[in-house]
Amino acid sequence: MTIVDIHGHLNSPPELMAFKSGLLSSRMHRQRGVLKLSDERLKPIVDNHVKKLDEVGTDIQFLSPRPFQLMHSDPLFSIVDDFCKANNDAIKQSIDYYPNRYRGVCGLPQVWGQPVNVVFEEMERCVKELGFVGIMIDPDPSEGLDPNMPPMGNEYWYPLYEKMIELDVPALIHSATCRNTRETYSNHFITEEGIAIMSLIDRKTLDTFPDLKIIMCHGGGSVPYQIGRWRAHRWRQKNVETFDDSLKKLYFDAVLYNQEGLDLLFKIVGTDRCMFGTENPGSGTSQHPDTGAWLDDLKPVIESIDWLTDQDKKNVFEDTAKKVFPRFSIS
Repeated sequence: MTIVDIHGHLNSPPELMAFKSGLLSSRMHRQRGVLKLSDERLKPIVDNHVKKLDEVGTDIQFLSPRPFQLMHSDPLFSIVDDFCKANNDAIKQSIDYYPNRYRGVCGLPQVWGQPVNVVFEEMERCVKELGFVGIMIDPDPSEGLDPNMPPMGNEYWYPLYEKMIELDVPALIHSATCRNTRETYSNHFITEEGIAIMSLIDRKTLDTFPDLKIIMCHGGGSVPYQIGRWRAHRWRQKNVETFDDSLKKLYFDAVLYNQEGLDLLFKIVGTDRCMFGTENPGSGTSQHPDTGAWLDDLKPVIESIDWLTDQDKKNVFEDTAKKVFPRFSIS
């Protein structure tokens, strides 16, 4: 069995953040350009991360940009686009060092207030030229500033869904930072994932686009764990499919850092809708204060769930990812 982690983020040297600072400080008074990270600076960082993958038993990890850095609420498209390209290029560079260990998930240069088709050029470049296997969508490019940002069932998003189907790529739904003062960005993830799921289900978006493959990060936010309330909401409606059946049209990563949460997710949506993920590096890259265990070392946690069959575990670790990512193959 191949252990496939569909939710990892880019490791990079400080030069990437320096590039971002330069973009922000120069604003419109600059020539557009690209960042080329030297092998001398990037490869040791990637080498070190591959050692960590070896230590936890991960065979292949999908890399995407770190979402909270992507500046989707900045109104200047050229800044967002240049930085997004720099992230995607660094991912491709990492893949080139270890083509058997990494795959790419494209960060999109989404800009609050712009039509969603502004991302198409970079999306096509990543899929057609760089060989990436999926994309990452921020469901709230306003980053918490716009209470009227169209949710993911809204027709605002339809051109992007059509492009996904055309390119045959799934999307990882992952919020970015949060600029309102009521939420931390981690809390914003949970909020937006719940809003996205309910919008997609209520608008029957997956019936409109039956070939669309949507993966909800972090176990689906709050939704699987509030399933009783949503079932009650649906049961009050007549002649509609059950909430559980609607929910199972989506896919989920297993980036939850406790066994109880994972256990419930697998029971609610089924292991054939779930994929292994760690978000390493990310929020879980910290140690349990009592045991010293790394919270994102989730492989042994999943393996310890005694009711999972061998096929259930194979679904989570390999088979579902191979089904959901048509451009992904194991050489």
